[in-house]
Amino acid sequence: MDILVNPQQTYREAVERLRQIAPDLAKTLPVLSDLISEQSPQWPAEHPKKVPTKSPRGSGRVFQRGGQFWISYYAPKDGKSIEHREPGGATEKDARKKLKSRLEEIIVARRGGQRFQGPRQERITIDELLQSLEQDYVIHGRKSLPQLRSHLAHIRKFFAMDRALAVTPDRLRSYIASRQVEGAQPATVNRELEGLRRAFALAVEAQVLTTIPVFTSLPENNARQGFFERGDFQAVLDRLRDSDVKDFCDWFYRTGMRPGEIRALTWDTLDRETWTLRLHARDAKTRRGRVIALAGEVRTIIERRVQARRLDCALIFHRGGKPFGDFRKVWNRACREVGIAGKLIYDLRRTAVRNMVRAGVDPAVAMKISGHRTRNVFDRYNIINEDDIRQAVLKTDAYVQTLPTMPPIISLRAGSVG
Repeated sequence: MDILVNPQQTYREAVERLRQIAPDLAKTLPVLSDLISEQSPQWPAEHPKKVPTKSPRGSGRVFQRGGQFWISYYAPKDGKSIEHREPGGATEKDARKKLKSRLEEIIVARRGGQRFQGPRQERITIDELLQSLEQDYVIHGRKSLPQLRSHLAHIRKFFAMDRALAVTPDRLRSYIASRQVEGAQPATVNRELEGLRRAFALAVEAQVLTTIPVFTSLPENNARQGFFERGDFQAVLDRLRDSDVKDFCDWFYRTGMRPGEIRALTWDTLDRETWTLRLHARDAKTRRGRVIALAGEVRTIIERRVQARRLDCALIFHRGGKPFGDFRKVWNRACREVGIAGKLIYDLRRTAVRNMVRAGVDPAVAMKISGHRTRNVFDRYNIINEDDIRQAVLKTDAYVQTLPTMPPIISLRAGSVG
C-alpha cells in the first residue's frame, strides 16, 4: 500500500536496507535520479478528487435509467409537495428542457396561477373531453343533446384518439378543410367546432387542462330564408289528411314556437279560466318559461285539441295518442301536391315572426311569443321579401308626390321690382 502512495521514498528505503546486508550488490542498483529522467516514465501525479456540487433545493434532477433519461421534481398535489417522476427523453438535453418546463409550471401554480397538471394533461384524449361534455349536457338536462351528439360524430371520426394537447390551430384547420371537401356548410362546421371548444372550456374549468387552443370560425352566409305566403300555407294545410298533423302545423304557423316546445305542451299547462297556456322553463330551449294568451284562431286550435283529447295521453299535440315524431314525408307530399316542393316545416317559424312584425306587434312582445332570446336572432327571422321592398318603394313614392313643387323661398333676382 505504501508503494502506491510514495514509490520514490520506498525505493530509497529498500536500497538503504540492501547496503546494510550486501553493500556490493547495492552498488549495482541505479541511482534514483537516473530512474527519474526525461527518458524514463513519470510517476503518476495525484489528481484531486471531484467534489460533487449539490443542486439547489427545488430545482429537480435528471437521471438515467437504462437507455432513457428521467426527470424528478417536487410539485404541489392536494396541499402537499409530492415527488413526481416521468420520462424526460432520449438525451440529457431533452430531459433538462422538459424539467425546465415543468419547473416553470410549478412556479406559475405556486404564484396562484393555473393548477399544476404535469404529465396528467398530456395523457387526456379528445374522446375523454367529448364524453365529459355529453355528461354535462345530461346533468343539466339540455334539450339539444341529440344535436350535439350528431355534431360530435364528425369530431370523433376525425380526431379519433388524439391527445388533447395535440390539437393545434393547424390541426383544426385540417379538420375544416376535410369537412369542406365532404360538402359541409360553414354553419355546420362552426356548430361542430363549437362543441369541441366547449369541451375544452369544461376541461379548463375542471382544472384538467391549462390551455384552450385557438379556434377559428367560418363566415356564415347560408342562413335559410324560406317563408310562407298565406295562400300557399292554407293550400298545404288543406292537403294534410291527418287532423293531428294539421293542428300541429297550424299552431306552428301562428305562434312560431319551436317544434320541440310544441311537442312538450301538456294539459296541465292550460288554464281554461284565463285561457292562457304556460310553457315551463324545463321544456323551453332557452330555459325561460313564457305564457301565451289564447285568443282568435290560436284558441280555436286549442279547442279542437280539447275535442281530440285522450285520457291515456297528457300531451296537447299528439298523433293518435302518441308523441309526435318525424312527419316530414307527409309534409313533403303535401308541398309537392301544391307545387311548392322544397319548403321546410321550420319555414313556419320564420313566417310567424315576419307576420307579427308586419302586424305591428312590438318586437319585445313577439320575442316572448316565439321564444327568441336575442334581438339579433329575431331580426334574422324577420325576412323581407321583394313584395315588402316594393311596398316600401310605393309608400315612399306616394309621400314624395304630396310634397310641394314650388320652392319655399323665392329669390328677389328671379323677378323685377319696379
